[in-house]
Amino acid sequence: MSQLHNAFTLFVSLLVEAMPFLLLGVILSSVLLVCVDERQLIQRLPKNPVLGAFMGSCIGFLFPVCECGNVPVARRFMLQGIPTSVAVGFLLSAPTLNPVVIWSTWIAFRGQPEIVLYRVLGSLAIATIVGTVFSVESDPKKLLQPKLAQRLKFVQQVNENQAQAANTSPLLQSGTFFLGAQQTVPLETVATQMPAPAATQDRSFKTLFGALVNNISVELRELGAVLIFGSAIAALIQVFVPREVVLSLGQGTITSIVAMMLLAAIVSICSTVDSFFALSFASTFTTGSLLAFLIFGPMIDIKAVGLMLSIFKPRFILYFFLLAGQLTFLFALGYSYFL
Repeated sequence: MSQLHNAFTLFVSLLVEAMPFLLLGVILSSVLLVCVDERQLIQRLPKNPVLGAFMGSCIGFLFPVCECGNVPVARRFMLQGIPTSVAVGFLLSAPTLNPVVIWSTWIAFRGQPEIVLYRVLGSLAIATIVGTVFSVESDPKKLLQPKLAQRLKFVQQVNENQAQAANTSPLLQSGTFFLGAQQTVPLETVATQMPAPAATQDRSFKTLFGALVNNISVELRELGAVLIFGSAIAALIQVFVPREVVLSLGQGTITSIVAMMLLAAIVSICSTVDSFFALSFASTFTTGSLLAFLIFGPMIDIKAVGLMLSIFKPRFILYFFLLAGQLTFLFALGYSYFL
């Protein structure tokens, strides 16, 4: 019973720690939905996959969200038709490359400023590389969960219809439409309840605020359930898998990096406070392994994987996990031997 009590305590602590950042991410996502014209945003993004991934990674500086809050924002990016390289770059980099996390890392390791520098550079480089790799898939709908892929398909159809409407009469557009007093609404949008506030003609405060509140409630229902499930799994693993099993691997340069990466995935601690957790291992683990923990944890942990499943197919997440893990390992190994 004591183990179950400890598991429940950890579950509640993970949930309490993550929920505010999930809420922040959902609010940012909803603001993007109602205030940003995705067509103008897409036009301003670089077409080159490498530059797109790099820009997506740098956007993380503007969003103070951890690995729980970045998922709804990345999902909104995908729904707006933003290239996969940009969305993936943001998804990986935002939990680390934001002012809150950089500041907390500096406070924890003020005596080792190189850890702050290489955490930022390593996260930026890995996010850019992974985003570039996944930009090879030209159709993002193949990477998404069926429900989200369907939403993206209808959003693209709505954007195409609106582009045609700029040059033709609404009565001459193809498809079936409901005719309202102010605008025409595609039947597919009504049937799937797809919101498209960025393209709506009514930009009054009441309409925008209603769309904002509605989208916040919808995304909290969807992602909140996934967060609860992921937090429960993380708590159970922390209690029933002895941490000594993982730490016993950290006796050499290579095994210590692997051990800290495994620990980062299991512990699922928020990126805003993970530097203080890593600081407790500074006397027994190498600096390279600490960097592996600080870089890999915000990208891939059990809690974040659960949220990612609300966007991507499991196969994509597996590739995502393997590629990010290999790059993190190589970066930490290079630091250990050459720096």
